[in-house]
Amino acid sequence: MSPKKKTVEIMDTTLRDGEQTSGVSLTGHEKLTIAQLLIEGVRADRIEIASARVSEGERQSVSRIMEWANSQGEGHRVECLGFTDHKGSADWLLSAGCKVMNLLTKGSLHHLEGQLRKTPKQHVADIAKTVEYCVSNGIAVNVYFEDWSNGCLNSPDYVNYLYEACLDIPFTRIMLPDTLGVLNPNQVTEFVGDAIGKLNKFRIDFHGHNDYGFATANSLAAVLAGADGIHCTLNGLGERAGNTCLDEVAVAIEDHTDRKTRINLKRLKEVSKLIEALTGLRISDNKPITGDNVFTQTAGIHADGDKKGNLYESRLNPKRFGRDREYALGKLSGRANIDLNLRKMGIELTEEQKKKLLDKVIELGDNKKVVTKDDIPFLLTELLETPEERSFEILNSVLVSSQGLSATAAVRVRYRDGVYEANGLGNGGYDAFMTALRSIEERFDFEIPAVGDYEVHIPPGGKSDALVETTITWANGLRTRGVDSDQIMAAIEATSRMMNLMDRQKGMVKKKDKSKTRV
Repeated sequence: MSPKKKTVEIMDTTLRDGEQTSGVSLTGHEKLTIAQLLIEGVRADRIEIASARVSEGERQSVSRIMEWANSQGEGHRVECLGFTDHKGSADWLLSAGCKVMNLLTKGSLHHLEGQLRKTPKQHVADIAKTVEYCVSNGIAVNVYFEDWSNGCLNSPDYVNYLYEACLDIPFTRIMLPDTLGVLNPNQVTEFVGDAIGKLNKFRIDFHGHNDYGFATANSLAAVLAGADGIHCTLNGLGERAGNTCLDEVAVAIEDHTDRKTRINLKRLKEVSKLIEALTGLRISDNKPITGDNVFTQTAGIHADGDKKGNLYESRLNPKRFGRDREYALGKLSGRANIDLNLRKMGIELTEEQKKKLLDKVIELGDNKKVVTKDDIPFLLTELLETPEERSFEILNSVLVSSQGLSATAAVRVRYRDGVYEANGLGNGGYDAFMTALRSIEERFDFEIPAVGDYEVHIPPGGKSDALVETTITWANGLRTRGVDSDQIMAAIEATSRMMNLMDRQKGMVKKKDKSKTRV
């Protein structure tokens, strides 16, 4: 039997350090929602939600979160940043109902002398005085050594002085911040290991920043060196380049150490999307774990390997995160991509139909980056319709829209054995196209019907280059659809289909009063 894995605590500081991201400001209701999701959904061990004495609005936000957390018996998991100000921060926390303070102290001589203008002895005295007041009022205290990483690099004697002084102060945790993100993994291993050796009576946390892109690697190094806890934010929010990203480090700990976390991996994508919506800051599509494309295979050879035996899977299986593997469709995809997507959708096609679908996907791939499985129904609508002799065909069209001016259209069409050109103006590109088409209506053996309804459907995902399905219901009851990556071109395709249907049914169609199409 393998030994039981030791758990690494995850402390999420999205609501405190993460809110220092430029342009991010969360309302009290939003903070409460995030706090609830972090504790109940993501299952972070602790959350840090505010800095003391910032504002009355901040205090009210903390009060609301604490009221909820205490009602759930989880108040001990909620923490606030405080300062070495004797009673000031402690009284603020007490008024908001918070009973855990993360005390901010100076972890480098440079910060101590340059900002506080105090000696190490004076600073330690202030720390002890503040902690004594907190403990006497029922507040548990953890301590941050701000700029600890630079302290280790440039003033190690001062850092050792702090370590020795802390042995006589009743802290719960010692929290080691790489405040400016200056360390590399080897340095983290050395400095965290040294701190653990000298402060082994306390739990040790590491707080990383991502200025060199090392935050996840540094946090992993801290865990391998023996750290008990890691500080993170959702989506890596934070000042400058941000903090350690919760989803990345939680999975890295699970897969690359002999430790584990309590994080609910299946809720990470959902919460990441919520943070995007609340902050307005989107993560990149290729961001590890929660990015939209990280479980999408594009190359045909990869899809073929997965089809034959999951040859391109790793421990990062999307099922772990409540997600599915996708197979992108585009100019780089192959037959296997088509087969796997059709299988997921429960659609069976003939070999000839599959070839036509692949050819269409490759053609579209030359004009747009990727065709998703959401586009397939649109493409099948075109491919699986009953074949018909096309008596009408749009050979060329040029549409120009301008602000404050009428749109213009120039078209060249084939109808049976004749080729005709026309121009038109309109209240939009499609209206101009229809005006041009109507100007040569006498060439056709039928009347062009008016538009009854015009519906545009864009697949989910918010991609500006997504395929568009335009469905037009005509005044005579016909309903036709067109698919293209351009909305107006999709409408023109739907119109072309209508023209061919009308020509087939011309003997049944009576002339009706003409009306100008406006869309």
